[in-house]
Amino acid sequence: MSDTVMWWVLAAILVALELSTGTFYLLLLAAGAVAGAVAAMFGLEFSVQLVFAAIIGGMGCLLLARWRRQRAAGAGSVSDMHLDRDATLMVEAWDAQCTAQVRHRGANWTAVLAPGQVATPGAFRIKDIQGNRLVLEKL
Repeated sequence: MSDTVMWWVLAAILVALELSTGTFYLLLLAAGAVAGAVAAMFGLEFSVQLVFAAIIGGMGCLLLARWRRQRAAGAGSVSDMHLDRDATLMVEAWDAQCTAQVRHRGANWTAVLAPGQVATPGAFRIKDIQGNRLVLEKL
């Protein structure tokens, strides 16, 4: 089997594996295999073909990993993206554990105080959402 055919078969196998995983890394490695196939079509030695495949596939994977890290860093936490943050609501009474039952958007919620807050009735702002609890701070 010629080097060109070997590279094309490897590229096809990597694309088929990529379709089953969906991570894009195998697709970039397949692009590296295509670069190796192109180098083989030009009659370059096998070691040069490997270098082309490694550079194209490796750089593609590194760039994808960098892009994913930047995208994840800019996304913030899930609670930062919650639409109810900074909404205001009224708390009528706090219990002995410094929790309250409040009504927000037509549903009953358990509210807790943010650190450093005093449990007094009145208007509060939603500072954070932790699971199914609203973290409140006094307005």
